[in-house]
Amino acid sequence: MLRPKKNKSPEAATSSEGDIQKKRRRLNFDRLSKTWFNLVHQNNLVYNTCWEDPRLDHVALELGPDDVVMVITSAGCNAIDYALKEPKHVHAVDVNPRQNALLELKLAAIRELDYDQFFQMFGRGRLSGYKKIYKDKLRKHLTHASVSYWDKRTKMFTGNGRRPSFYFYATSGMFAWLINIYVNRIKKLRPAVDELLAAKTVEEQQEIYDKHRLRETLWTPFLKWAMKRDMTLSLLGVPRAQRRQLDRSYPGGILQFVVDSLETVFTKLPIRDNYFWHVYLTGHYTPECCPEYLKQDNFNRLKNGLVDRISIHTNTILGFLREDKDVEVSRYILLDHMDWLAEVRADVLADEWQVMLDRAAPKTRFLWRSAGLEVDFVDPIPVKWNGEDCTVGQLLNYKQELASDLHPKDRVHTYGSFYIAHLDRDAKPKPIEESTETTKEPVGT
Repeated sequence: MLRPKKNKSPEAATSSEGDIQKKRRRLNFDRLSKTWFNLVHQNNLVYNTCWEDPRLDHVALELGPDDVVMVITSAGCNAIDYALKEPKHVHAVDVNPRQNALLELKLAAIRELDYDQFFQMFGRGRLSGYKKIYKDKLRKHLTHASVSYWDKRTKMFTGNGRRPSFYFYATSGMFAWLINIYVNRIKKLRPAVDELLAAKTVEEQQEIYDKHRLRETLWTPFLKWAMKRDMTLSLLGVPRAQRRQLDRSYPGGILQFVVDSLETVFTKLPIRDNYFWHVYLTGHYTPECCPEYLKQDNFNRLKNGLVDRISIHTNTILGFLREDKDVEVSRYILLDHMDWLAEVRADVLADEWQVMLDRAAPKTRFLWRSAGLEVDFVDPIPVKWNGEDCTVGQLLNYKQELASDLHPKDRVHTYGSFYIAHLDRDAKPKPIEESTETTKEPVGT
């Protein structure tokens, strides 16, 4: 028997149709955003320098001579930095072959160049006679894929053209170049920025920041508008999933998060050794303000053998650990990749944690960062441990106090939270109610 349809009121029908239209627009926008992000990241070098502070990592990781490290390559700076602590081995893993090509080029330059040449190339971002040096000395150390990439991009290190530094190339470098144009030509703030970067104390930084009214002068309506666009954030390597985390959890959303974070960098943290923002705002490092691998004593140590402790793998974390079954990792540095993976491929993230646990050394540490103020997607991940079903949160021992102490000192200061977790291979899973909560320490507090 057919039942008569209930008549909907005009208001209810209009509301329902409006919700459907909103949902469709949101799905279309998400699809467009994802397409743009993939277009940027699948065909480009994204990071020309690492944006994670290894000073914090060394305190958290306590690297020793028996440690085997696995780190996502990014620009390779921190993989080299970890090697300076003389662990047994460092495995740099990245699914983007262009990021690995950059690390290959750095290792080739360490092997073949003298210190002055090396600093010119990766400290100043340009090297006189680079094309010949690349052809005669560096190219022979590169894999076929890296040769194919760098053969077409020798101009990145020549110092010629509108972008006179390597640090104004790659997608993040393109954005840095545009910011420098904005600072130099549009707002004419170069003297103020240089004065700020030369400050010797935090008190002096605050005075300069206030004197030049940098917050009001820099953050024009146009720049605020641009910083809320997915197109802009994609150039910086920020996927929509991370933007959503901040829009949900930070008062004022991602724009206010960026404004507050930069103000902390320039007025509350010492700028004199903040090489992350120095290179971003100038296009070069200085001998006094640069990553550890660019200092002469460390360069010599790398050249004398430490460079050989670094291996490069173009693969996912899951693929690398499944294929290299003899690897037993004691230190995992996961950057912020789980933010994206948790939203778009939760099944892969679960498989990744399972294989990381399977390859873990007896005493293992995990380190990761997140755009969000807290991560709630790691602990519930189901895994098997010694044949028993449990969750990741039942196995990890979070070092909340240490993470809370280190996080505010982060010189980059663009992550919402920071996590340090220990794993004892002999430990039994904790009861769920006793699982430790993760630290929830927002940037800027």
